[in-house]
Amino acid sequence: MSRRALRIARSSSPGADAEPGLFPLDRRRLRVAGVDEAGRGPLAGPVAVAAVVLDPRRRIRGLDDSKKLSHAQREALYPRIVERALAWHVELVPVEDIDRLNILHATLEGMRRCVVALGAHAELARIDGNMLPRALPCMAEAIIGGDAVEPAIMAASILAKVSRDRLMCQLHEQHPQYGFHEHKGYATAAHLAALALHGPCVHHRRSFAPVRLAATGADPSAAGLGAEAGELALA
Repeated sequence: MSRRALRIARSSSPGADAEPGLFPLDRRRLRVAGVDEAGRGPLAGPVAVAAVVLDPRRRIRGLDDSKKLSHAQREALYPRIVERALAWHVELVPVEDIDRLNILHATLEGMRRCVVALGAHAELARIDGNMLPRALPCMAEAIIGGDAVEPAIMAASILAKVSRDRLMCQLHEQHPQYGFHEHKGYATAAHLAALALHGPCVHHRRSFAPVRLAATGADPSAAGLGAEAGELALA
């Protein structure tokens, strides 16, 4: 089978399915890697991407889309996922890559790195969203709203969210004037006010319009939140 990623047709039936030209596949027999991200929209910090292959013999109760869980629930689930999963990987794509590639392509590159890091554990990557990264080492499918239906994607969303939130709290200790521990880099009124007062730090995304404005001494809130601040979402 080709090493390049193949997009598999989704089917409502639980059995084998295939696109024209592909061998029939019973996805119940494949090791599924769920892939999700956290932090596309913030003005500062990395975008976090995680991939998880769950062990069907070690059920993890309470999995859900990380956005629907409280901070305490995510923190409680994180060590259980890490301990019970067959394989997992978290990739923190730095601000330098975001500014060089743009946020969409930096996120896709993080997803590719995550799946590659799982090696042979990943036979089918299920990626939350509507786009697939290039050059994946296994078959893949993009699922819009996948974090609501695929447990492996739910687990990945939790690892990505918790990893990024923890890092932003660490960055707060280095740059307390921005309040990263509270807003995690998102464009809240408090963050924009701090950005206007202090200007951007090394962890701010210069490719995002509010940060560019603040770097010139202009009001960052005048930029709004367009494509450069997360509009290029993967759905």
